[in-house]
Amino acid sequence: MRITCVGGGPAGLYFAVLMKLRDPGHQVTVLERDAAGSTYGWGVTYWAGLLERCLAADRVSAQAIRASSVSWQQGVAHVGGEQVVRSSDEGFGIGRHRLLELLAARAQELGVRIEYRHEVRGREQLGPTDLVVAADGVNSVLRDARFGPTVTYGRNRYVWLGTPQVFTAFTFAFVKTSHGYLWCYGYPFDAGTSTCVIECAEATWHGLELDRLGEDELLARLGAMFAEALGGRPLLAGVGGARWQTFRTVTNQRWSDGKVVLLGDAAHTTHYSIGAGTSLALEDALALADALGRPGLALPEALAAYERERRQALLATQSAARYSARWYEELTRYLELKPEQFFALLGQRHSPLLPHVPPQLYYWANRAVEESPGLRRLRGQIGRRVARTLHRRG
Repeated sequence: MRITCVGGGPAGLYFAVLMKLRDPGHQVTVLERDAAGSTYGWGVTYWAGLLERCLAADRVSAQAIRASSVSWQQGVAHVGGEQVVRSSDEGFGIGRHRLLELLAARAQELGVRIEYRHEVRGREQLGPTDLVVAADGVNSVLRDARFGPTVTYGRNRYVWLGTPQVFTAFTFAFVKTSHGYLWCYGYPFDAGTSTCVIECAEATWHGLELDRLGEDELLARLGAMFAEALGGRPLLAGVGGARWQTFRTVTNQRWSDGKVVLLGDAAHTTHYSIGAGTSLALEDALALADALGRPGLALPEALAAYERERRQALLATQSAARYSARWYEELTRYLELKPEQFFALLGQRHSPLLPHVPPQLYYWANRAVEESPGLRRLRGQIGRRVARTLHRRG
């Protein structure tokens, strides 16, 4: 099979690796518009479950990724002048640049052709091929009207930064100002650097005139606001500078059209506050490669199977992402809680029940549930049922 992957991010490169492993006879080409080694962002996160699936699919690349990652097993929140610490599932961080470097090297080792500085503006530019994989991200040029895309925008503003402060846990910090709160999410991704995403409401962004500051002044001002969590270390801008954004949630009525199929952020996005974007991209690649490798399935059937399975698998994650984003958009609802209670509900922010229950009542009810195995099972069943119902309603 002749396969053209448009986009050299994690989804496109990993899919290329998987297809070559399944059949070295596949002719796989990855077209990437940027130069080799150039990428936006700082570190990305993933969790132990993804690592296990990647080890089963390709032990070589999975072991290389793990060896270049750092991990944590705690969450820390700076809120109300206090620091609260809670244990968590093991999480991993790796530099986006390093992840792409490892996947590109593995792909080329297997015989994948990667063409950098090759910009694709539409299907008509692609030569003869049996399958086109649109892995070109949230701004996909191949995701045209035939896929029925919908893009919705979040209410908050955020900026993606780095810092030489190496966090030892996934770190949250909430800072009160005269125009409302700002907060950050921080996590390590190598021996000397961490990611630090800072977010605030639109009114706070305007009220503090953060929209008017030059980059150096912005970094200095935000660094001073979060000095406690940063240990006095500076904030850093990456490729593209310190750009404020609003999160875009992308959905599509269909993920394939003829021989073109969407992968990763081109097909769907989930709010960054649950740290699942890279994991979902790699899981898409795993699912698409598996569907294409099933005996007896023609290409349309394989693409339909991939879409059907991934849509079902995404239901819980997309629900969690929607409610996590909503929790931060309604942050003031929870700020009257004691720091320990606040952090507990921060961990529960993906619950579809939380927006509809008074925070104090939810906190104490949740504590009672945690102490009862039977109630924990019942909570899970109710939560899944509510999530499915709300998803069907859109």
